[in-house]
Amino acid sequence: ELMNREGEPVPEIIAQVTARRAGKTICPSEVARALSPEDWRGLMDEVRSVATTLALRRTIDVTQKGKVVDLRLARGPVRLGLPSTDVAKPQDTD
Repeated sequence: ELMNREGEPVPEIIAQVTARRAGKTICPSEVARALSPEDWRGLMDEVRSVATTLALRRTIDVTQKGKVVDLRLARGPVRLGLPSTDVAKPQDTD
């Protein structure tokens, strides 16, 4: 689990997305840079992994071009944000 700057067991992703106004998103690299400014690229896989878990729990949305995507399948830049009713959701398959 990623830690915030104070070392508390609160995921940095949650801290950053809740700090933004409703409907605003962050780039996963912002999380990595906050955790390790010198070696942020080395944290990107871990940030994406945590974001995937949070998205599967519906704690956050992962979007690409304004549409919710499955981060496990997404290629290219994505954004992270709090779940929003304004964002087009993928249809449930169950």
